[in-house]
Amino acid sequence: AFFIFNQKGEVVSNSDVRSPIITLGSTSFFHVRVNNLYVVAVTKCNANAALVFEFCYRFVSIAKSYFGKVDEEAIKNNFVLIYELIDEINDFGYPQNSETDTLKTYITTESVMSSNFAAEESSRITVQATGATSWRRGDVKYKKNEAFVDVVETVNLSMSAKGTVLRADVDGHIMMRAYLSGTPECKFGLNDKLVIDKKDQGGGDAVELDDCRFHQCVRLNEFDSTRTISFIPPDGEFELMRYRATSNIKLPLKVIPSVTEVGTTQVQYVVTVKTSFSNKLSATNVVVRIPTPLNTTSVDCKVHSGKAKYVPAENVVVWKIPRIQGGQEVTLSATGALTSTTNRQVWARPPIDVDFQVLMFTASGLIVRFLKVFEKSDYQSVKWVRYLTKASGSYQIRVRGTYRHRSL
Repeated sequence: AFFIFNQKGEVVSNSDVRSPIITLGSTSFFHVRVNNLYVVAVTKCNANAALVFEFCYRFVSIAKSYFGKVDEEAIKNNFVLIYELIDEINDFGYPQNSETDTLKTYITTESVMSSNFAAEESSRITVQATGATSWRRGDVKYKKNEAFVDVVETVNLSMSAKGTVLRADVDGHIMMRAYLSGTPECKFGLNDKLVIDKKDQGGGDAVELDDCRFHQCVRLNEFDSTRTISFIPPDGEFELMRYRATSNIKLPLKVIPSVTEVGTTQVQYVVTVKTSFSNKLSATNVVVRIPTPLNTTSVDCKVHSGKAKYVPAENVVVWKIPRIQGGQEVTLSATGALTSTTNRQVWARPPIDVDFQVLMFTASGLIVRFLKVFEKSDYQSVKWVRYLTKASGSYQIRVRGTYRHRSL
């Protein structure tokens, strides 16, 4: 069974439910939350939990590709379409075909379909859905054959007040947009020194990945032996590979904070942001959130790059820097006024949070050595590779403050 409930649904009725799996008697409910909705899968068997959750997220992805944002209004407006999709991708409780491109060939958003649906077309769809490459049609044609590869990495950092890295890891995605005619064979090469199994010794400059997950089109035997990904790509956009890295992480930004409490009525800040990549690159959309005490009344900020202002509702100073070139550093100086108190207030000092984007840089060191396309018609194709490293709410530096008495 497969259901979708809003927050008032009977299956998941408590908005404070934290466990993604609830068992009532012999029935287990697996749920994932999307906006104000719950996508719930129900089973009475000892099912593979990872498979169930993957199926739930895959359904959400398919729904987004059909009607955009998944919310309560979209569910009401597309109820019949959702019913058809669930009926197609799930047979007798077992996931079947969940490839969006294949589904769109025979489940469309058109309100009226032609009654003269050719038997040949129906046969072609059946072959695609059940064949060796169910994710791709064989009659795709483009005037200009192009392949775009985006290596997108999200950096997670937690640094202590003493400058010790408590946690540094990377969540990576290799996204591909293939606009290629026919049934092309693609070969995709990664670093020569790429270590998947930590038992292997890759050396100090090796790129170590903790785990990888590939699209079903990838032939894994070649990757294990040569670190080359061979595949026949789906048409359009898809996720080719997902990975994590926890070793040899290259941190793109270094934040050096200094916080001094002066008496009981003032706090002084000096925060320096340094880049640690080539001067040919730059960090963009940099946002530094510097916490302030709860009894702060105003903050006077001085910066030579970007803009900084005190946001009382969030108890932070928000420093926005449009661009920082590689090899440069920028500094913020600020003085915060506090409400006068008899005793010194104890301040927890939450960490500084930094958001940013750096194009053509990977924190894991992963690079694409080559991308080749082979097709029987031997056409020429254009290939593009882009790298993006970013952080959003996951790059945090703890603050060690000092205290000095106000001079008279």
